[in-house]
Amino acid sequence: MVLNREGQQVPQVTFRMFAEGSWYDLSTADLFERKMVVAFAVPGAFTCPYSPVQLLGYNEYAETFHANGVDEILCISVNDPFSLATWAQEEGANQVRFIPDVKGDFTRAMGMLMDLFDQGMGYRSWRYSMLVKNGRIEKMFVEADGFEAMPVVSDAETMLNYINPKAKTSERTAVLMQIWQAMLCT
Repeated sequence: MVLNREGQQVPQVTFRMFAEGSWYDLSTADLFERKMVVAFAVPGAFTCPYSPVQLLGYNEYAETFHANGVDEILCISVNDPFSLATWAQEEGANQVRFIPDVKGDFTRAMGMLMDLFDQGMGYRSWRYSMLVKNGRIEKMFVEADGFEAMPVVSDAETMLNYINPKAKTSERTAVLMQIWQAMLCT
């Protein structure tokens, strides 16, 4: 069952991170307190065709998000840090911070964990996005179909429009979406 947690604090969990050859812990307090953060969740790294579309939109609009007060953009996925790092590199997504929810603790606490064992994927995250201000979830956009459909409400444009309906956006992401849709239809 997916939940809308607007108005609530983000769940308090610790992520196990890996960078520059060593492991470290990162708490949700470190990620969300005293900041305005846009976070979005994908079912998994490399879950084509829709996760790259969602990711590339946030990466493309990062500068615009920052100009509108967003301190950081996070991509949360029930994956290991190595898969996420490889996916980030492959997609050229250098404006988004990738958060590996290895055991799904955060995703479960958010009410967004889904069982995709029948598809050979194990536990994964429902597709959603959220705006978090000082650790409190102000707004969530949750996809009706959490996995097998093009993101229509958890995309970067929807979030940016919520933050500032007058923010300037490029047509580049819209073109990317059209290309992906054309590829799916052929």
